[in-house]
Amino acid sequence: MIAEEKMRAVVARGYGGPEVLGLVTVPLPEPGPGQVRIRVEAATVNPVDLATRSGTLVEAGLMAGREHTGIGWDAAGVVDRLGAGVTAFAPGQRVVGLRDLLDVSLGAYAEHLVLDAAAVAPAPPGASAAAAATLPLNGLTALQALDLLDLGAGDTLLVTGATGAVGAFAVELAVRRGLRVVAQADVTGDAFVRGLGAESVVGRDATDLAADVRHLVPGGIDGALDTAGLGIHALAAVRTKGAFATVVGGSAPVPLRGIRVHQQWISADGDALAELAAMDLTLRVAEVLPLERAAEAHQRLAAGGIRGRLVLVP
Repeated sequence: MIAEEKMRAVVARGYGGPEVLGLVTVPLPEPGPGQVRIRVEAATVNPVDLATRSGTLVEAGLMAGREHTGIGWDAAGVVDRLGAGVTAFAPGQRVVGLRDLLDVSLGAYAEHLVLDAAAVAPAPPGASAAAAATLPLNGLTALQALDLLDLGAGDTLLVTGATGAVGAFAVELAVRRGLRVVAQADVTGDAFVRGLGAESVVGRDATDLAADVRHLVPGGIDGALDTAGLGIHALAAVRTKGAFATVVGGSAPVPLRGIRVHQQWISADGDALAELAAMDLTLRVAEVLPLERAAEAHQRLAAGGIRGRLVLVP
């Protein structure tokens, strides 16, 4: 009799503080038709992981409660098994992928992860596994929000929280689209966002964000990508009949003055992820921690002040 293969994973036992996270040993998952199994080399710690663990997403009706919940959306690693019908990838290939299902028993905080092939892309060339793992969720979030705004080259864009993971990708991608970016950042982040291509910077602690932006762009900017959840405070900087997108759930303001307001919800997209991976974007790793220190990583992310992402390695 062949012994069942096992792997380690971090799950949330119920919901609450970081203490509900724990390592478990579970059967090695098998890919079904159209799926790939990835031997995970790195998994990113994101704010949505904290919201999942704490039960916030259950309370918001975004996922059903369960006894054990898988944690982690982003993964980078190596393909080690293919499901039936998968021809786009090969065993041994380095990849990145995004899990966009909330209510699952296993997430990316694991030694192996099974994903639909359509949610996977070749890893960024030359990037470490830790750096590559920071791309899927945050990069796709920024890309999809910019698509919703549908601005054209030469238009002006405000990015709030521009030094954050999503905000920084948004600045970089917007500049590549020919947009003129006004970035919201503190003094320590000024040089960083300008290095990404931001044309102007407004202070993160400004008492009147809209007034500061309108001083730079009289009449208001063409669009705003709100990664900081500022809502109406960022909307006030947008011109009449402009565009506004937020990536923070529940922070979309009323569409005043004919402004197109969008709430961006992430969806896995392997083709778009492959395009991002080929762009040589700025990938930021704050620190790499072993998988068993997941609770510590959650505590540190919640405390704030981290530039880049904490990354877990099995």
